[in-house]
Amino acid sequence: MTEPLVVLKDVNKHFGDLHVLKDINMEIGKGEVVVVIGPSGSGKSTLCRAINRLETIESGTITIDGKTLPEEGKALAQLRADVGMVFQSFNLFAHKSILDNVTLGPIKVRKQKKDAAEKRAMELLERVGVAHQAEKFPAQLSGGQQQRVAIARSLAMDPKVMLFDEPTSALDPEMINEVLDVMVGLAKDGMTMIVVTHEMGFARKAANRVVFMADGQIVEQSTPEDFFTNPKSDRAKDFLAKILTH
Repeated sequence: MTEPLVVLKDVNKHFGDLHVLKDINMEIGKGEVVVVIGPSGSGKSTLCRAINRLETIESGTITIDGKTLPEEGKALAQLRADVGMVFQSFNLFAHKSILDNVTLGPIKVRKQKKDAAEKRAMELLERVGVAHQAEKFPAQLSGGQQQRVAIARSLAMDPKVMLFDEPTSALDPEMINEVLDVMVGLAKDGMTMIVVTHEMGFARKAANRVVFMADGQIVEQSTPEDFFTNPKSDRAKDFLAKILTH
């Protein structure tokens, strides 16, 4: 058995009196696509952000590719570069062109030469279907296009794992699929992905495993097939009944 790429052991996190992550234990193998679902306030986004240390944890450990997440400083920046992150909001630099947004990290953090970074950036923009927009600024693109640029920007860093925190929740319905299609493509190509989403279609199509969270805990996890057809816990049954009837 190969060493899992991401390992969370006994991870705890409070916001004040609120215990948002309770003894989380989870392993994600290389090339695995894990979709995290659950009701609002269940700790899904906090979990995602903790893996990138955007949220600190109080106890427990998180390792990525065998290395424990450092507290801060250079080592953290280095490790963060191995963890791509795509948020609800696109977080693109408004005053930089699409191409510059994608090349910034590779040039600054990975120390790539500008020519090489631009060539790779154009390949990635092509892959996500926005190469023809390379010279434009983020505000000139639709939300769906901006999110696809954000994915390309993450990929440009050549990450070991990609985190997606509700990447489609800020998008208009007609744009959701263009982003999910890119993500399905990544999953098929073997990218290790942890995806917090409400898009059950994506979970069914692309996930190897569904992790269901409620009240800061992992309540159950199984294959999409098992989870959607035969949820074990009352919490999951209740959750699915609510979302699948709409």
